[in-house]
Amino acid sequence: MANATIVDPADRVLLGILLTSVAYALFSAQDAAIKLLVAGISVWQVMFFRSVVVLAGCLASGGTPLFRDAIRSPIVKPMLLRSVLTLSAWLCYYTAAKYLQLAEMTTIYFAAPVIVTTLSVLILGEQVPLLRWGSVLLGFIGVFIACDPAKLGITMPILLVLAAAFLWALAIVLLRKIAQQERTIVQLVLNNLFFLVAAGVPMVFVWQTPSLYQFVLLLTVGVLGGAAQLALFDGMKRAAASVIAPFEYTSLVWAFVFGYLIWNDVPRPEVFVGAAIIVFAGLIVIGGEHFRKRA
Repeated sequence: MANATIVDPADRVLLGILLTSVAYALFSAQDAAIKLLVAGISVWQVMFFRSVVVLAGCLASGGTPLFRDAIRSPIVKPMLLRSVLTLSAWLCYYTAAKYLQLAEMTTIYFAAPVIVTTLSVLILGEQVPLLRWGSVLLGFIGVFIACDPAKLGITMPILLVLAAAFLWALAIVLLRKIAQQERTIVQLVLNNLFFLVAAGVPMVFVWQTPSLYQFVLLLTVGVLGGAAQLALFDGMKRAAASVIAPFEYTSLVWAFVFGYLIWNDVPRPEVFVGAAIIVFAGLIVIGGEHFRKRA
């Protein structure tokens, strides 16, 4: 009889880091596409189309039995709560997208990893080493240097992004709590079924027929969003929330990349300094996990 393959816990953590880093890159690309869309289409319509595309992909992958499994899943109620938190964060964040630059939104939003690390201790009871706390705070310093949010002032769009950061942090901690209890694709179905229903009713009142360009962007948002959710849900099964948190800062780098490619925003020298600090913060976590593996 063949021996069962045993996956080293440290390897699981590193794979979790890789998956969530990919997820945040995809989320950044999705955010750029959504920022282009919300100039002419409501957030509700974008959310509805994204959910349709994701669910279509799930249906093609698992068929109707997958949807039956999702409805009967024991995590329906906690997943519903997580979806409500994510929906609220979405509405706050993408409403602000009409008034702020992508880099500005991303900067302010990066209060989230610090909140995630704090909540992972208070709610999940995770033991967070000082090294990991240091990497989160170092990453936040990098964000501050890159964008200097103190110059942005306190306005309603900024308050909306801060609210989105807090709601997203709660959703991430809850996701970690339930991630082990169900298959990733089932979580994906439940999350997007909720979005489909929640966005469907208001969309009727704000419907605008998309142009061909907008329709392609809507499809792109669905594909990017579905792939990002899949990678995030799977990554959260493999690593603690406080381990994953610093890697959300990598979204800042992607925000500036997409800002330059799409809107021709040229980063200031401080951006490169901040990005280097952010990358270093992530490497601290990877190095720490590698050291623990060797120990």
